[in-house]
Amino acid sequence: MALFHCTRDVNVVNPNPVPYRSCDLLQMQIKPLIYDEQLLWVSDGAGEVNTYRIPLLTFTSRGSLLAFTEARKNSSDDIGAKFIAMRRSRDRGATWSPTSFIVDDGILVDGLNLGSVVVDEQTGSVLLIYSLCFHKYQCSPSSTMLVESIDDGLSWSAPRNLSVQLGVKSFAPGPGFGIQKRLSPAAGRLVVCGHGTIEGDGVFCILSDDHGRTWRNGGSLRSIPYNQPKQSQDFNPDECQPVEMQDGSIMINVRNQNNYHCRCRMVVRSLDGGETLPVEELRFDQTLVVDPAVAAGALQKEDVLYFSNPANSQKRINMTLRWSYTNGSTWEGEAMQIWPGPSCYSSMTSLVGNSVEDKKYIYVIYEKGHKDCDETVSIAKIHLYGGR
Repeated sequence: MALFHCTRDVNVVNPNPVPYRSCDLLQMQIKPLIYDEQLLWVSDGAGEVNTYRIPLLTFTSRGSLLAFTEARKNSSDDIGAKFIAMRRSRDRGATWSPTSFIVDDGILVDGLNLGSVVVDEQTGSVLLIYSLCFHKYQCSPSSTMLVESIDDGLSWSAPRNLSVQLGVKSFAPGPGFGIQKRLSPAAGRLVVCGHGTIEGDGVFCILSDDHGRTWRNGGSLRSIPYNQPKQSQDFNPDECQPVEMQDGSIMINVRNQNNYHCRCRMVVRSLDGGETLPVEELRFDQTLVVDPAVAAGALQKEDVLYFSNPANSQKRINMTLRWSYTNGSTWEGEAMQIWPGPSCYSSMTSLVGNSVEDKKYIYVIYEKGHKDCDETVSIAKIHLYGGR
């Protein structure tokens, strides 16, 4: 049971009131319900875009909701020229701006790959990190790129190449969101995690302690065998989503690409702000066994951990939301089906604030279709207590 508490007046019996959550949410079990859902992008081949894939989502420090996706110009393939498409909502997802293309990679054969978005709550900046030439297909070297908005997503800087600081090894952030550490160790640090290719595969994190001006390489969880071709059931951690836990550690939920040990998710923790990803902190989540090797969503909100993925061991179908009151060591037996049909990548966000209304909702952006999961990108606004 989620333990929410009301504030109480200080008195002789209770001189130390318990932390405020909300009287309306006092000891309420999570029972989610889709409050609203909208299609943000449709892959109909019209105009300059063939397919929309790899959705990201975040709230800005000013309360705007930003949605991003790859706009693949010529086909649905991972390799190819792309835009980064964005839509913006100022009313918590009720209405959305038209699509704008904030990055254009031109006619690159091995174009951009999204990517992670991270919000610096101290400066208000929104930073979007992506890769170019990730697969090194008819191009070299790979580059890690960054664009930044300092006006709540209205305009974006020219792309900045971080490979001067990080090196030219292929690094694909996320896909999902990066974090700014709220707690020690390393409070205020920006942490973005992603994965590599055959030139250096596994999970890697990059870190910034100066609000994104400079970046350096942090912790890594390297594949076995490293820098060599893989076989079924080799240890090959892949796409990942970090979240900060209540004790200041970073928990990273990882795609188990080659089904090492089980057809389930890997979970690794960093205890030092992303500096290291020790193998001693690696485990396999035996509850999240239903996973077709895919990028998934994770979110920590009000002491509850949420997880989204297509919950089917064989096919990318059945987009499902799970939740845990124990930091992911156990998961509730009940789960919520968001969409029964084809569904692939997903990402989640919520607005951090003191509003009771904002505490009730999370947002899931995901790839959704009837025949194939890349037909649309949809966003579901989920009322965490709406099914009661």
